[in-house]
Amino acid sequence: MTTRSSRSATKLALGALVSFAMVAAACGGSDDNGASPGTDAPTVTEGDAPPATEGDADAPPPTEGGDTTESTIAPDQVIDQDDVVDDDTGPQQGGTLRYGLEADVNGINPTSSSLSSPGLMMGNAVFDTLSVFTPEGVAVPYLAESLTPNDDFTQWQVKVREGISFHDGTPLNSAALQVNFEAQRADPLVGLAVKPFFPEEGATELVDDLTIQFNLLEPNVYFPGSLAGQLGMVASPDWIAAALDDPNLNQAPVGTGPFMFDSRSQDSTTKFVRNDGWWGGDVWLDAIEFVPVTDPDTRTDLLLRGELQAIQTTNPASVGDLQDEDSIQNIIDETGEESFAMINSSIPPFDDIRARKAITLATPRENYINLIGLGIARGADQGFVPESQYYNPDVMQEGDDPEGAKALVDEYCAEKAADINTVLGEAAPACTDGKINVELQYSGPAVVQTRIADILSEGWQESFNVTIDELPQDEHILQTALGQYNINTWRQFGATDPAQDNVWLMCRNVGFISLNWPKFCDPERDELLLTAQASTDPAERVALYQELQQKIHDDYLYIFFTHTIWDNAFTENVRGVCDRVTPEGLPTQCASNGRTWFSSVYLV
Repeated sequence: MTTRSSRSATKLALGALVSFAMVAAACGGSDDNGASPGTDAPTVTEGDAPPATEGDADAPPPTEGGDTTESTIAPDQVIDQDDVVDDDTGPQQGGTLRYGLEADVNGINPTSSSLSSPGLMMGNAVFDTLSVFTPEGVAVPYLAESLTPNDDFTQWQVKVREGISFHDGTPLNSAALQVNFEAQRADPLVGLAVKPFFPEEGATELVDDLTIQFNLLEPNVYFPGSLAGQLGMVASPDWIAAALDDPNLNQAPVGTGPFMFDSRSQDSTTKFVRNDGWWGGDVWLDAIEFVPVTDPDTRTDLLLRGELQAIQTTNPASVGDLQDEDSIQNIIDETGEESFAMINSSIPPFDDIRARKAITLATPRENYINLIGLGIARGADQGFVPESQYYNPDVMQEGDDPEGAKALVDEYCAEKAADINTVLGEAAPACTDGKINVELQYSGPAVVQTRIADILSEGWQESFNVTIDELPQDEHILQTALGQYNINTWRQFGATDPAQDNVWLMCRNVGFISLNWPKFCDPERDELLLTAQASTDPAERVALYQELQQKIHDDYLYIFFTHTIWDNAFTENVRGVCDRVTPEGLPTQCASNGRTWFSSVYLV
């Protein structure tokens, strides 16, 4: 095994150029158990919400929020809130909540920053989303008053609530929504999640001062769900314009949310203070301080010592320790993202399916599940938990077969040893001494990430010469988006409705910069995805998504390890985490892929 601490000069220059163009967009490159998305991969859709779910047979009925069509779906598994303390004293104003995050991000601008779970968490303080999910997995209006489709779901009208202003005094109206949409669509990275699904001309129309119409390329019954994440966060149009001129302003977001930006020291502390004029009502905390702590053991220790009042973690060892602590409240969610190794199919050696299948067979899944999952995170075979109606029981993740791997490697190297693996160098051969040369990339530094790299490298070493490349999280996602990797550890999928995961899978998202990270195009797979997002027939959608899981398995692009287990843990004096409601009084999702919300939180 070889460890690399730097990239080639060519790659660094290219990365710097693209990073500058993207204003150094950061990603949820890594989680505590070694997977990086994201989507929560940059989480640019609501692809980081917990359950995978089904749609109703007919167009869903209006909600209490006005003339609105919901994405009516039912969760696979309820988030476990058994440790959350009920308090009869009622909310109290005051205090600062210090929240430990798994990483920092390079910006908090929903139109240009690629927001991973930590970025989305901070965004939840300062921005409101047009829609939110209920605990049952229904996308309902929030900052929007109504979400209304046409008959074939190719157009959606979004009406915002009247009388709301951004923190800088700019009014919220349909023109502000259009500015946000166009800024997202124009961004080199965030735009990858937007442009492929809208026409080049006429993507939006202003119906009146409060209503905008989105015109889609294809029918999408589940469009409201995409407005519950980053694409639904609405920023001040004046601030967006100023940030285009001065990218430093990406660090000082301006939204409509319950908290306003106060200060930020990147990789140290980001502080938001209460917005006393919030449109949604009373806000209880004086302030929130977000503190990135990349090592999960350290993050857990800080919580137990009382230096933090809340943390997010996916490290199974930390989850187990926190659940054993009577003084800690835990919100456990394992219904969202999956942890896996992801393979770049666009360059040697993994442009050949034999090499992809070989490293899949060589992967020591049992060791990973036992040593990293620790009996807490369940093993995963596919992108759905077994409780999901979309789970395909015939799809089983392969692995722990070094002999099968070696036979494929022998065959591959006999034919293609002289192919060039450009990730390792301009003249690096695909094979050396009868083994395939590969680079394993992951995000760090973190002890658990190094442990995972050791486990994988040891399992692969009989048939692969493995080079290790540990990168900071933002560089990790940049290299992945550019296709400058062989295989990496990643965390992704797990959308509240699986249609939100299309962005990671479709041919139209393969390019110089890709959100289809493996850079793999299959028109038949695209047809499955588009048919499923247009269907209101639950049985049809189940069959389509089960077929999709078989296709993903057969292409050998992802080596599934575990279903990510998220724990949002709080000290015993934190209250109200699960009390947020919509303006119509509907309860909302308590936690989603490591994220919580703050308008209802208070300290006792």
